[in-house]
Amino acid sequence: MKSLLTKMIQVRELSIILLMVVFCLFVGSINSQFTSMSTIVLLLNGSIILLILAIGQSFVLLTSNIDVSVGSIMGLSAAVCGTLLTSGANLSVVVFTVICVGGVIGLINGIGVSYLKIPAIIMTLGMLGVVRGLMLLYTEGMWIEDIPNYYKKFARLEVLNIPLPIWIGALLIFISYLFLSKTKFGRYFYAVGDNTDGAQLVGLPVNIVKVLAYILSGISASIASLIYVMNIGFVSNQTGSGIELQVIAAAVLGGVSLTGGIGTVLGAGLGAVFFTVINSSLVYMKIPAYWNSAIAGLLLILIVVGDSKFQKYLKRGSSKSLKNQRQKKITLEVTKHEKHPKALT
Repeated sequence: MKSLLTKMIQVRELSIILLMVVFCLFVGSINSQFTSMSTIVLLLNGSIILLILAIGQSFVLLTSNIDVSVGSIMGLSAAVCGTLLTSGANLSVVVFTVICVGGVIGLINGIGVSYLKIPAIIMTLGMLGVVRGLMLLYTEGMWIEDIPNYYKKFARLEVLNIPLPIWIGALLIFISYLFLSKTKFGRYFYAVGDNTDGAQLVGLPVNIVKVLAYILSGISASIASLIYVMNIGFVSNQTGSGIELQVIAAAVLGGVSLTGGIGTVLGAGLGAVFFTVINSSLVYMKIPAYWNSAIAGLLLILIVVGDSKFQKYLKRGSSKSLKNQRQKKITLEVTKHEKHPKALT
């Protein structure tokens, strides 16, 4: 029983859920409203944009790269979405165009990193500035308002008493999980991130995998922008600014390694939810707003470090247990041989 519990806790996703439950119960003991069903749904709904961005970021991190341009891609995509909606464009045209915007920018990032051999942080940091500038030029620095009501109503549409954006996020996690874990090409992302040179030697399409990772990251940013416009109802000229660091933090909190080859999109999604819970909990604990960033950052560090140390402790305990079992087996064989020397001959 103890061994089973240890194995369950060692599963990253389960340990995140356990940490989240403990944290929520702690905050709930201070303010009971935090653990109400309405608050839980509100927190899930509020985490969807970060969750979708974290899914896309996971593909890039798995290949041992990074994408810090997702915030600006989301901003430009939101601006395109807003202008098309206010001009009366068909919804299918809006969705297709916005996704293409993210996909094209992701393609440029991927080509720069994979074929031009530009370091990922430099390539995507440069694109962050370029795309942010394009957004300001496109909108002339103005906010986009008067989003059609029919589009904003999608945010309030519920299926089984759960808002539509949550279902979209869950569907994206499910599709991404199946792709990465159940398809041959999906497992290439792990192989490339774990050992790029080895993947090339066995003939895996390393550059294509990296390019596809950036395309998927860009598309995720575009999907997040569609939900952002749906939820907020307008597009400011700072949409998506600064969110890229939160996305990376959420993915890492969910167990996706910065060195590549380790992690799951489910873990990244849970990390995004947990990150939102941490930020929102400060409001329910009635902590002054100017403390929010400092305390949220400190809590994030403590939780990640604490979980890392706990996982190492569990692995060490597990290895000791296996060693003891092997020792007992050897001792039993020796004792058996001493009592019945002919039994083993």
